[in-house]
Amino acid sequence: MTTTEQPTGGVVDKTTEAKMPEAVITDEMVESMKARAGVNLRIDHSVNNEEATRIAVTKFAGGIGDINPLWTDADRARASDYGAPVAPPSFVIGCFSGIQFGWPGLGAFHNATQARFHKPVYWGDTITATCRYDGFTGPRPSKFAGQMVTDHFVNSYRNQHDELVAEIDWQVVNFERGSAKSRSKEKAADAAKAELVLPHPWDEEEIARVEQQVLAEKPRGAQDRFWEDVEVGDQIQTLTKGPIGLTDEVAFIAGGGTPIPRLKAHAAALVDYQAHPAWSFRDPVLGSSEPIYAVHYNKAAANAMGVAFQYDVGFQRQCWQTQLLTHWCGDRGWVVDCSSQYRGFVYLSDVITLGGEVTAKSVTDDGEHIVELTTYARNQRGADVMPGTATIALPTRDAASPVARRARAV
Repeated sequence: MTTTEQPTGGVVDKTTEAKMPEAVITDEMVESMKARAGVNLRIDHSVNNEEATRIAVTKFAGGIGDINPLWTDADRARASDYGAPVAPPSFVIGCFSGIQFGWPGLGAFHNATQARFHKPVYWGDTITATCRYDGFTGPRPSKFAGQMVTDHFVNSYRNQHDELVAEIDWQVVNFERGSAKSRSKEKAADAAKAELVLPHPWDEEEIARVEQQVLAEKPRGAQDRFWEDVEVGDQIQTLTKGPIGLTDEVAFIAGGGTPIPRLKAHAAALVDYQAHPAWSFRDPVLGSSEPIYAVHYNKAAANAMGVAFQYDVGFQRQCWQTQLLTHWCGDRGWVVDCSSQYRGFVYLSDVITLGGEVTAKSVTDDGEHIVELTTYARNQRGADVMPGTATIALPTRDAASPVARRARAV
């Protein structure tokens, strides 16, 4: 390793390129993964929360940036149709989100999620998660990398009463990392020509306007949004995130976010990395062993994955969409389901504005009044990095609210 002395006496590695395992998709890999389809996976190493304690719920809400007091004020929740302190619907993601599985030596990006929420999670609930591998599609050629395959997973979450609380289908694109790195250098040159500067060069006035917008966006809360008052074509209010910084990623982890496997230190981490070499890489500057998850806060790791800069987490983005919806529907509305595709990277320093539009209204066979929405998440460059859809059940003036229909007797 070539090094140079700093004026302060420190030592810096001149080679700043991190190296991760690289492989190509082979027939043996494909046959091995085919044999695993339909298997319930071992996920204990990636479970982050099992109990919806007051602190766990509060940390999760803070970690996704959700300021709705319904999730953190016990008296407010008791006075609501929930009847007791409750967690945001996306809290299950803070219990378990995903794992690293199969395809050794390939890079991976979480690229889509479909979530269905069935029942509230109350403070004190115990959540048991399971994850089934439903197989893959591909291999197929890719413009980003030589070949890729898409894995399909299904997460289920049950409470201590064995009630199904939520289900999440999610997909991961696995790609040949070596090809992606080569092509990323070409893309970096193209990006430079297109004046894509990372981190984004905000000035103080721009940041002030963004932060003013963030502070102006309030959850609807106890003010009902009645189904009768909503019209097709209505635009929903916005939700702004950013400029996204390192602490935003750290807070998401601290709140139970996505680390797969759970982050560990010193010997606890090294034992894992010895058993699973594909879980880590060597930081070229610090000399430390770092998890692959570090792509979200470590530039060298992101570069090794074929990406120009640190970027957000797919499930983190999913939590933002869910927050957008709970802000809009109010405390007596219910997010039935929501789906998102993760298109393009959300880099640290980006500002993301989420919003949407009502596309349909209907009444279900069991009398629930629902609206359909399309949603977006646009960065400061105008790109929609998370197009999505959602189904929301709204209260009416002459019937029990969707929340009351699902609330547990307390």
